[in-house]
Formats: sequence, structure tokens, C-alpha cells
Amino acid sequence: MSRDSKFLSRVLRHEPELIEIRLDPQGWVLIDELLRKVKKVGRSLTREQLREIVETNDKRRFTLSSDGRRIRAAQGHSVDVDLGLSPQVPPELLYHGTAAQNLDAIFQSGLDPGRRRQVHLSPDPETATRVGRRHGKPTVLRVDAGKMHADGHIFTCSDNGVWLTDSVPAGYLGFGVVK
Repeated sequence: MSRDSKFLSRVLRHEPELIEIRLDPQGWVLIDELLRKVKKVGRSLTREQLREIVETNDKRRFTLSSDGRRIRAAQGHSVDVDLGLSPQVPPELLYHGTAAQNLDAIFQSGLDPGRRRQVHLSPDPETATRVGRRHGKPTVLRVDAGKMHADGHIFTCSDNGVWLTDSVPAGYLGFGVVK
């Protein structure tokens, strides 16, 4: 991920005050304001560079509004935003990538969002492996999302295909892929 993309993630997900912007309740900010404030803190970012970051980011971390005037992070916020995502029926299985050193705690208390507002789940083991690799030696956990949903847990799916839920109790977790 480029330096500019990391910076945008930090600002749009966690620290909008870093460049003195305010996200609206759904996490949006006007692109013109964002670019002005980025310049004010001594960074160079053009509208074209911003569009390239949005279009080429491998995880599709950012969403442009339909009119092209606003931008927001697709998910992963630690600041209070409501992305306006509707509850959806998840696939039977989802996956979570983590580091091996986290397993004892996870199997004791389940998955919680930590600094984020919700737990992030991947639609396939390959994506979960990439996510887990960021934290050390990757381990992929299987989440029985179908059973969770049947038991009343709510799932949403972000603009970039990441499944979100408030927490995953340990009883819904297992290892790897079921064939």
C-alpha cells in the first residue's frame, strides 16, 4: 500500500482531526476539502492521484460517492460513523485471518472488534490469509456465519466485500476450510 493510501486510511478511518476535517455521520468528506486540508499539513495529493488510489487499491479501501464529490473509507473505522449498510444474509462460512499468537485469547473470548467498530470477515480463505499475514504467521479461522445468522447475529457487507458483525463468539469458530 502506498504512503498516500496509508495516510488516507489513517485520516478517513481513525484520525480525521489529524488534518482538521470532520466526517459526516456516514463517514463522507468532500474531496475538495480533503485535498485542501492534506495540502495544509504539507502533503501533496492531487485529485488525479486520489482517484488512482481509490481505483488501484487492492482491498478497495475507499468509496467515492455516486456524484464523485465525496470520499469515505469503505470500512474499518474506529471513529463513530454509520455506513448505512443494510443487514444481509451471509454465506454459510466466512473467514478471519489472524496471527497464531492470538489464538488462545480468541478461542477463550471470541473475536471482538478491538479498536474498530466491528469484526471484519473475509469471503474466502485466501483473503483471510493475506489479512492474517499482516499480523505475523497467518492462521485462518472459519466462522460459521450461517449458524450465527440463524441464531440472531446481524451481518452487513461493506462496499468492498468485507463482511462485518459486532462480534463472533468462540463457539462459532473453527480452523481452516471444511471440504
